[in-house]
Amino acid sequence: MLRRTGRPALIGVVSAGLGLAAAELLAAATRPASGPLVAVGGAVIDATPTPVKEFAVRTLGTFDKPVLLGSIAVVLVVFTAVVGALTARRGWVAIAGAAAFGLAGAAAALSRPASTGADALPSLLGAAVAGGTLAAWSRSRPASRDRRAFLRTALLVTGGAVLAGGAAETVKRVRGSAVTKSREAIALPAAADPARPLPTGVAPGFYTDKLYRVDTALSVPRVDVGGWSLRIHGMVRRELKLTFDDLLRRPLIERDVTLNCVSNEVGGPYVGTARWLGVPLAPLLAELGVDPAADQLVARSVEGMTIGTPVATVLDGRDAMLCVGMNGEPLPLEHGFPVRMLTPGLYGYAGACKWLAELELTTFGAFDAYWVRRGWAARGPVKTASRIDKPQPFARVQAGTVTVAGVAWAQGRGIRGVEVRVDDRPWQKAELLPVPSSDTWVQWRYAWAATPGPHTLAVRATDGTGTVQPEERATPFPDGATGWHTVTATVE
Repeated sequence: MLRRTGRPALIGVVSAGLGLAAAELLAAATRPASGPLVAVGGAVIDATPTPVKEFAVRTLGTFDKPVLLGSIAVVLVVFTAVVGALTARRGWVAIAGAAAFGLAGAAAALSRPASTGADALPSLLGAAVAGGTLAAWSRSRPASRDRRAFLRTALLVTGGAVLAGGAAETVKRVRGSAVTKSREAIALPAAADPARPLPTGVAPGFYTDKLYRVDTALSVPRVDVGGWSLRIHGMVRRELKLTFDDLLRRPLIERDVTLNCVSNEVGGPYVGTARWLGVPLAPLLAELGVDPAADQLVARSVEGMTIGTPVATVLDGRDAMLCVGMNGEPLPLEHGFPVRMLTPGLYGYAGACKWLAELELTTFGAFDAYWVRRGWAARGPVKTASRIDKPQPFARVQAGTVTVAGVAWAQGRGIRGVEVRVDDRPWQKAELLPVPSSDTWVQWRYAWAATPGPHTLAVRATDGTGTVQPEERATPFPDGATGWHTVTATVE
């Protein structure tokens, strides 16, 4: 049975491994995003229904990408095992299986927004190597039936796959190291308009140590800052192309801004505050002469992601900017190096494109950005929200005075008040800690006279316009979650 099924199946898997390694090596040497795993993964993300995506983000968090790639690898192993087993009886299956492997990878690579014709080559090469190896091995009687010959061939092919895969990783590391070194060599100029000092009384944790990351990039783009440029075009009197040095020569502003993802559930972690350094966007667009009919600014990343931002929100006086720095350093690679866009008061999907490469002035009627095509609202103003960070859900605390604390945010409008409710008792005002501006979250705390037993704590905020955060729960889709955050704690 092992000879009839097990060995042919293993031949299929090992042959595919060699082909995949060869494909990834070529992709690493040309354009890493064209590798079959990343290309197919990106196509799967694009084809996944929005509810499934939201479930993945909610359930897996930042592990959603490794899980997706692992799932694709499992499917590939099963597929190639079946192809290998069938090839032992029908030789033509090797060619058909390899063709399916190559065409799927090539089609996925070419479907990516920033693809070129050359992006199909890694998958086609991988298919040729995998199919050729499988066919030759299956036709070789000693290699497929004699145990020692089989093991020698298996070790030889596996060794080739390991060497090719290792070479691919080495090439990626070398290229990534060059980008990292170029980032470390950047000396950011001082801001012409620096951020205000944090007011006295701000509690630890105002700035987020590790800002959340939610995006569709399975492989973090590593952009050579020396070759990077930004094109601004569309409904403007004149187009403009800027290099990174061009941006650094312009007057920079520095601001504390809270950024949050529209996928954030009530009480969720996808929100954080950082100090950003960048070029103010409104004056830059004014220089180019924006057509009054243009109502959408479409940002495109180096990987082809599109994010649409209302032009009015860029020109209404808020500190929309092209960010080059975060927390005193050049942008981290995973947060958009070398340049990202940031629009205070909008969810990230509507105003914070990472790895920026292009800005186009257009209209909402003429173009739907990536997330809008998937059913999300075209405009993404941040909703008033609040969260309890302390105590944690299901915590056990001692009776007496217990500090209940958390954050609340309504960027652009600010927070006027926060209230805490214990069980069904009346709402009580929480103390608001000082903030540098209305574009950041507000830290709050409440002294709770905790009595023994289980208790439910709830929080709600009132924004600067006097609007109270609604109680009704709504999921993030299509324009952001609503509802009061509650936690249960036991007092001993």
